[in-house]
Amino acid sequence: MRYVFGDDYDTPDGTCIRDYIHVTDLAAAHVLALQALERGAKTDCYNLGNGQGYSVKEVIEVAQAVTGKTIPVQMAPRREGDPARLVGDASQAVSHLGWQPRFHRLDQIIETAWRWHTKSKSRDRS
Repeated sequence: MRYVFGDDYDTPDGTCIRDYIHVTDLAAAHVLALQALERGAKTDCYNLGNGQGYSVKEVIEVAQAVTGKTIPVQMAPRREGDPARLVGDASQAVSHLGWQPRFHRLDQIIETAWRWHTKSKSRDRS
């Protein structure tokens, strides 16, 4: 059983909204940052994300659609201090590093993660 912490936020479906990023987009940003340092750029901090958020309920629904599996969840009280919406502004990474996320849609992010997971799981069995 998975818990959803809060369904009473000021969001369209009541659950928290977060910005999700594909692992290869994250890795690409790290490579670009290292290349910038090698060229003599100063150390800096960058926010990374797609600039759009998805609610916890949306993530669960898309994950169920992609995997074809039911994800049982139980509603739980909000966690103290959890903001309703956290969405990254990657504009500095775009302008300073030339970074652009390749995977913008949640279904793409989940689909590639699911493919990797199922492939990895089948390798573990052999």
